[in-house]
Amino acid sequence: MSSPELILVVDDTPANLEVVCETLSDAGYEVVTAINGDRALKRVQAYPPDLILLDVQMPGIDGFETCQRLKADPSTASIPIIFMTALSDADSKVKGFDLGAVDYITKPFQEQEVLARVKTHLQLRQLTKNLEQRVAEQTADLEAAFIQLQQSQCHLVNTEKMSALGNLVAGVAHEINNPLGFIAGNLNPAKDYIKDLFQLIALYQKELSYPSATLQAFVEEIDLEYLQEDLPKLIDSMQEGVDRIRTISTSLRTFSRSDCELPITCNIHDGIDSTLLILKHRLKANDSRPEIQVITDYGDLPQVECFAGQLNQVFMNVLANAIDALEESNQGRSFAQIKTKPNQITVKTQLSESQAVIRIQDNGIGMTDAVKPKIFEHLFTTKGVGQGTGLGLAIAHQIVVQKHSGTLEVTSALGQGTEFVISIPLKAIAVKDIQAKICVDAA
Repeated sequence: MSSPELILVVDDTPANLEVVCETLSDAGYEVVTAINGDRALKRVQAYPPDLILLDVQMPGIDGFETCQRLKADPSTASIPIIFMTALSDADSKVKGFDLGAVDYITKPFQEQEVLARVKTHLQLRQLTKNLEQRVAEQTADLEAAFIQLQQSQCHLVNTEKMSALGNLVAGVAHEINNPLGFIAGNLNPAKDYIKDLFQLIALYQKELSYPSATLQAFVEEIDLEYLQEDLPKLIDSMQEGVDRIRTISTSLRTFSRSDCELPITCNIHDGIDSTLLILKHRLKANDSRPEIQVITDYGDLPQVECFAGQLNQVFMNVLANAIDALEESNQGRSFAQIKTKPNQITVKTQLSESQAVIRIQDNGIGMTDAVKPKIFEHLFTTKGVGQGTGLGLAIAHQIVVQKHSGTLEVTSALGQGTEFVISIPLKAIAVKDIQAKICVDAA
């Protein structure tokens, strides 16, 4: 009989440790605990667990740094890590996935959810171990299974990241709309009230021909004439701000829309614009460089049948990679040097027969001939530890090629920038046809 699987639970709150440990022990797992990141790292080296449940917020070394150190060590990098975090902490979930975590458990804990997620990832770990052993014995026979496992991992990570990001963005848009509606609803009445007050002042001035010295001094102090001229302009500026926030909120909802089981008809340009808006904070000028210029050249594209939310994730991954490439190309260059040859991203769309073609090009550092063939590979990355998972472009390729039966190609040369070309059919291909195409490609 095999020994029970060992699970390390790391949390600085005794009550949380007690709840989780009792749940897992009752389910037949062997459980050990640590109250902070330092102790967890030492315990893992002495007794490597099969799975780690890791709290995000801890004194000293927090969960993120603990995860980063574990993933940087080859002897512990393969141990699956599930973060324990608050339900509303969507940013932490996304950051955790970027650092290499496989899942998350929300607080307060739900016993069945904890057991289900732990069981799933222990099974995945065991499957991975079995596959590695069988690959060593029968490499050729298990190559297809290993590729399928990689695709499943991509799908799992993408689903969780999109769920967390989508919920965050949709939630922000919803929270914006409530106070926005209050402000927008009160602006017109405020204009009417101001108009009435100005008329009242005019009547007072007409009937009170000789105001007192005190009243006259106060009128001059507040510069009543300028106030009457400027206050309506302030209200108009508020209205412009409300309209701008409404545009942002609409873009957030466009990006975060959930995909149905079947493709929907949508405007590709809306998805690109909403993605650029979400990335706008990364495009703005900062102390080290001017603003990254984004040039859009949209063709006359008809509505496209697609999985809109997933396609937006492709745009996000490709555009974020373009920004990363530009940031890398700026190293060693001064602000003035970058301004002479500004960072640029060009997004061009066109219709090619029955295909919608999206070209995303940057004038960054480009790629070497050795890197270019590997960029769509699972877990391949040129970034440092904690800066990239090697899943972004692999997920993008999977969504475009397998989900939409399209193509994702790259053209690049070192020092000359990079261009990604996304092509998808205007009309969605039936699921069975896509599956048949995948089988043919795999063969």
